[in-house]
Amino acid sequence: MTTTKSMFALLAGIMVSGPAYADVRNVVLVHGATMDGSGWKQVYDILKAKGLSVSVVQLPHTSLAADVAATRLILRQQNGPTVLVGHSYGGAVITEAGTEDTVKAMVYVAALQPDIGENLTELAKRFPMKIDMKMLDARSFVPAAGSYHNSIAADLPKDITDFMSASAKPMTLEPYQARFQHAAWHEKPTFGVVSTEDKVIPPELMRWMYARAGTETTDIKSSHMVYISHAVETADVILKAVAAVD
Repeated sequence: MTTTKSMFALLAGIMVSGPAYADVRNVVLVHGATMDGSGWKQVYDILKAKGLSVSVVQLPHTSLAADVAATRLILRQQNGPTVLVGHSYGGAVITEAGTEDTVKAMVYVAALQPDIGENLTELAKRFPMKIDMKMLDARSFVPAAGSYHNSIAADLPKDITDFMSASAKPMTLEPYQARFQHAAWHEKPTFGVVSTEDKVIPPELMRWMYARAGTETTDIKSSHMVYISHAVETADVILKAVAAVD
């Protein structure tokens, strides 16, 4: 028969041996421009194995407001403190959406990190991006076919980058022209990955943005698609952010 004292001891043991990341239970992952959420699969698996609840946003890419709204929708479904992660253009999205109360830290993975009043076109002019775009009409684009392997992900097998090109998601120009109304990194701790071999967002631009924001930075020798080619290292940075939240 279990006594009251032994029951308390059992509960205490459960509490001590519980999840390593008890304060933050949730991670929300946001993909970049012309991509979708499936590229996060390896990172997702690593984080799930650590006992975290992981959600992946699918951005509509019709406007910055629509992308932010899609991210907020997922954030409002989270139960408790959350780390919000964005790759590339997804960093711009989390800069706006990160004002949600559940967000306790943000991770910028080879990402854009704008400030209030800026737009991405002006920000990119500081250190011009090196990628060829194919205009589908006057308002929407995808990267040119050859850019996927040569510029975006030279450290991934060509059959993967060929598929990325074939499944590229058209994006409007509007998100690059819209001015940001919020910059959550002013109020919340941020962590950043610099992909040192990046040909899409120059490492110099990442370093400039991260330094301005006081972002804790980790260098990974990688192409722009660091979260796919170096999933373990990327997940480690996200876990660092999870562990840092009180």
